Amino acid sequence: MSVNDINKLYEQSRAALSSQNPNLETIGSQVSQLKVGLVKLALQNSQIESDPSFQLLKRNVTELGAELSIKVGDIAAFERYLAQLEPFYFGSQMGLSESKVMYPLIGLNLLRMLSDNLIADFHTVLERIDLEQLQNNPFIVHPVKLEQALMEGSYKKVWQARSEVPTPEYLFFMDILMSTIRNEVASCVEKSYLSLPFDDAKSVLFFSNLDELLKFAQEHQWTVSPSDKRITFKSAVEDTRLFQGENIMKQALSYAQELERIV
Repeated sequence: MSVNDINKLYEQSRAALSSQNPNLETIGSQVSQLKVGLVKLALQNSQIESDPSFQLLKRNVTELGAELSIKVGDIAAFERYLAQLEPFYFGSQMGLSESKVMYPLIGLNLLRMLSDNLIADFHTVLERIDLEQLQNNPFIVHPVKLEQALMEGSYKKVWQARSEVPTPEYLFFMDILMSTIRNEVASCVEKSYLSLPFDDAKSVLFFSNLDELLKFAQEHQWTVSPSDKRITFKSAVEDTRLFQGENIMKQALSYAQELERIV
């Protein structure tokens, strides 16, 4: 493939990804072709790496791959693409002008780190971003505020931040983060309550509808009572059984002691 061929295929793939119903499998195949084409060009001409137009094409293809990886839910691929984009985004930026998708992708990467509890990596990336962007760029401000809410333990703010995402792509990592938070809250709720009404459980676990709550309850093997509209937690049932077992043991010991006295 020539540079022109790669450019044409890139434009075609970019347009397809931006369409209303993109064929992600086809686009994935095209991205693979683009990457192979770039490698072959670099092998055929050792001087091409110093050509700004080649570097721009290389950045464009890598960004396309990163965006596609979010669409298909491939977190490992997204992480690899962002690592490849670091030379373009930080430092000299390879002599290129700033990319339009640079900050949206950096923001997505920050969310990825939060969803995976990589707080040290999160702050390392923040240190490489200009102060003005940290304070004013909506793609960066969103994950920064989110991290502050997590540090405060204000899960309600995290839930509210889901409706304030600067772009729909952020919802992918927001949902992963909320799933982690729900599991943590569920663990605490199980230890704190014997049962909860549906409405209270839905509120404390940040569910927007009853079906989501009931599915979550089933996954955690909680007892659901539609007639009482309550959920009884598994640990509460086990604690009750344990308490009953302790009572039986105490009664058995008491009977044994009484028998000894009689004898």
